[in-house]
Amino acid sequence: MRIVLLSGGSGKRLWPLSNEIRSKVFLKLLKSDDGTKESMIQRVCRQLDSVGLLQSTSIVTHESQVEITQNYVGDNIPILGEPYKKGTFTAIALAVSYFHSTMNLDPNETICVLPVDSFAETAFFQLIHTFPEILNHSQSEIALLGTVPKNPSNQYGYIIPNTNRIKNREYLTVTHFVEKPEEQHAIRLINNGALWNCGVFAFSMDFMLSYMKKKGLPTDYDQYLLQYEHLPELSFDQEVVERTNHSVVIPYDGAWKDLGSWDTLTSHFESLAIGSGQISNDSINTHLVNELPYPIQVIDVSNIIVAASPDGILVASKKSANQIKNKLRYTPQKPKYDEKRWGTCLVLDYSKVMNDETEAITRKVNVLPGKYIGYHSHPKRTEIWTIISGSGEFILNDTLSLIQTGDVLQISCGAEHAVKAILPLEFIEIQIGTELDKEDNLQMTMTWEDTIRLCKNGP
Repeated sequence: MRIVLLSGGSGKRLWPLSNEIRSKVFLKLLKSDDGTKESMIQRVCRQLDSVGLLQSTSIVTHESQVEITQNYVGDNIPILGEPYKKGTFTAIALAVSYFHSTMNLDPNETICVLPVDSFAETAFFQLIHTFPEILNHSQSEIALLGTVPKNPSNQYGYIIPNTNRIKNREYLTVTHFVEKPEEQHAIRLINNGALWNCGVFAFSMDFMLSYMKKKGLPTDYDQYLLQYEHLPELSFDQEVVERTNHSVVIPYDGAWKDLGSWDTLTSHFESLAIGSGQISNDSINTHLVNELPYPIQVIDVSNIIVAASPDGILVASKKSANQIKNKLRYTPQKPKYDEKRWGTCLVLDYSKVMNDETEAITRKVNVLPGKYIGYHSHPKRTEIWTIISGSGEFILNDTLSLIQTGDVLQISCGAEHAVKAILPLEFIEIQIGTELDKEDNLQMTMTWEDTIRLCKNGP
């Protein structure tokens, strides 16, 4: 069996802590078993490892989040990058094409898909082991994992099983699905044995390959990637699950939550205030998460979330905080905080000269010890680096030098440069140019060793 973790996201529901690069699954706000803070993606990988499934796991995410995903899960888990966000069906088909043409897996292999933001007990993940046997025993096309509802909610979809035809205690036949019903309708569904759809399902690889062929989609991984830009945005639930006539569901009667809202996420916080600030005793069920260096005081305001980061500040009632997703749709902005495989960068200031195309961005860059920013150049901008702390090796136009606190480095347009931290390296970077975007970046080498070989004065 192969596990496919669907990661990524637009970073809007938990804004301003999350953004297009650092989506909610990377926020280190959950308590791990050893008492340290961990992110959603670290938690789910830890739990998959505890039940012996991590070694067969792959992750699908947008290509802009491949680097940050590697930072959190390491290099031993295959990470497939989507060039465009096209929905869960397209992402799952990408993974299947990879298994089929790149890994040459047996078509009868069971594929299990689950979202990376599920918050559940280990028993939830242990049930995944039963998927291959249940698919075989039931002769169904799709098997789902459904959780027994703890309350009528209009935030989840519902799986409606045929409770009158129980052939096996381990699974039930599915009759149909209901998407986010009103509360009274949800109560009736629960009374009739409905389960929450937690987005976990399994199928044979051959089933999905046949489905892709029927839709005229290539099953070769490289060919599929070439068509990605022109593929429609499709949900796997709507495109496949709800159209499949023969599916079963495995009931799970244990703790499970979708941590996609401030209301559910804050219920797992150890303290009311995280970061600089305080909450008064008369502020009931109020939480503060502050990533800024400025203290925030909350006095006599109950049932709200206050979240602050370099990207902005949110003050909202917990029940209505999800509205931020629609607000951000009309006010797009570039993320000010970014995490890379080598460290982090934070935008401090942006300015543009009036009646001119010249722009200037000031960033604080942190490079972790032993990590490096590869050899590259920027044809349309100059850069000035001021080293605040730490030390490292710096390469400019094939010349290697050592850098330390207080050094100022001038990098002209088109100059080839790279840096590696010896001690934790922090510097202020000022970019000046006409097109300050990621496209203005020409990569020369992929490893530090290859870069060193180009140096005139290298070892």
